[in-house]
Amino acid sequence: MVNQKELFDALSEMGVDFFTGVPDSLLNDFCLYMTNNLTAKQHVMAANEGNAIGIAAGHYMATGKLPLVYMQNSGIGNATNPLLSLTHDCVYGIPMLLVIGWRGDPSINDHAQHKKQGELTPILMKDMDIPYKILDSDETVIEKFTWAVNKAREISSPVALIAKKAILTQKEKKQTYAESPLMNREEAIAAVIDVFGEDAVYLGTTGRATREVNEQLKLHGIGEGHEWQNVGSMGHVSSVGLGLALGCPDKRIVVFDGDAAAVMHMGALATNCRYKASNLIHIVLNNGVNESVGGQQSAGQLIDLTGVANSCGYHNIGHSITTKEELQNVLKTLPGSSVMPTFVDVHVRQGIRPDMPKLNIDHKKQKVALMNHLKK
Repeated sequence: MVNQKELFDALSEMGVDFFTGVPDSLLNDFCLYMTNNLTAKQHVMAANEGNAIGIAAGHYMATGKLPLVYMQNSGIGNATNPLLSLTHDCVYGIPMLLVIGWRGDPSINDHAQHKKQGELTPILMKDMDIPYKILDSDETVIEKFTWAVNKAREISSPVALIAKKAILTQKEKKQTYAESPLMNREEAIAAVIDVFGEDAVYLGTTGRATREVNEQLKLHGIGEGHEWQNVGSMGHVSSVGLGLALGCPDKRIVVFDGDAAAVMHMGALATNCRYKASNLIHIVLNNGVNESVGGQQSAGQLIDLTGVANSCGYHNIGHSITTKEELQNVLKTLPGSSVMPTFVDVHVRQGIRPDMPKLNIDHKKQKVALMNHLKK
């Protein structure tokens, strides 16, 4: 891993002092350095990658300084619209430096949801007219950052650096968690399954929650026809839940969302309520951090998610929940007469038990099992 202080000192000398983006596991130490050493005016953690491109564009126009946007390559989809219709040379021609974590790098074996994105990452850069280099050696990192900064200024358009594993982070993330009396995610998931059992279909949000939902369903003896794990497409699990709820109005659909994921595409909350899927139960497991990619603070516990949900039209109790008893009481007393979906913001502590099994599913088999169950 490159020395982060040396890298950021070099960026400062190049005149790059504004950073925005969405954390990624392959950029973990890069992101943590910004969190620990930069001010809020220098570092803005965005809701999603397109959001970050917009922020960077505005900052460039306000200051004339080259901004840096960081993301995982899965976020290129969120960023594509503003990259092509805002920053591209054929529109406004706004320069910025993109630092992209390369999940699904074809030279390594990665999870299924990253493979195609990994194959396409360099191709997408080429097709979007974004010059790029690959960060593949600690010794050449600062040299390639220098090239990218100079190139972006020269062409007045975005330039990308694609980071391989262990270049901008350590090979293994080292996370520590503060002690807390709150439930962890797994305990909250178990509490919900204890209430509904086999009378529901359960969806798990992107990240570690997929492992925990899958594990708890196994421990409860509930077959895979009752589950769907949102291994990719961060921020879209409640939208999948809405589609299921509208298509199967006689089935209870329980969505386990994450706080950063819910914020990433918050417009989904308004859509979920607009179509009044009363059989949709939207539960946010809110630990206040982007835990799966390093533990950087999210907006989850800094804003009133229940208030946002209430304004959108969800049935809710008006405040977040912190105990198993309150969570189960809310679920047991759901109003049968409500025509709106239910929203529950559960504050949980950070962390995952060290012996939690990796998610080991056949994605297509799980899809078929779910579809067969929904036909019954």
